Amino acid sequence: MISKQEAGALIDQRRRERGLSWRELAEMIERPAVWLVAAVLGMHPVPRAEALLLQDEFGLDEPLVDALVRQPMRIPREDVSSDPTIYRFHELIQVYGPALKALIHDEFGDGIMSAINCSIDLQRKAHADGDRVVITIDGKYLPYAWVQSSSGPDDA
Repeated sequence: MISKQEAGALIDQRRRERGLSWRELAEMIERPAVWLVAAVLGMHPVPRAEALLLQDEFGLDEPLVDALVRQPMRIPREDVSSDPTIYRFHELIQVYGPALKALIHDEFGDGIMSAINCSIDLQRKAHADGDRVVITIDGKYLPYAWVQSSSGPDDA
């Protein structure tokens, strides 16, 4: 059985051979770029309709399509935390995480921003001092809630 990551690596190779950017591929299958890349690289199941579009575009065989649509294990298969780009995201959270948490609690109350019910966008912005990376995370606020579990049929 081919892994989701192996399928993603093959699609990435074929995408690059064709000279397609990730954003162009995302536009072709009408999905957000960040979501598409995460899905192709193995962190989301690709809906069958989109997997079939990728199959047609890259001549994928059925085991590759099956890998794409399979439910993922959302953990990296290797430690990527020392990659310089990924490390900077860890650094951002180490430096700004407590401030963001404090601001969320101050403005919304006791709760969290969902990492499951969210959208993420990445854009390039020209700047006189060098181009800027603009990342927008739009996450649903989830208040903490205590729910008493039922201990029997008489608890209504």
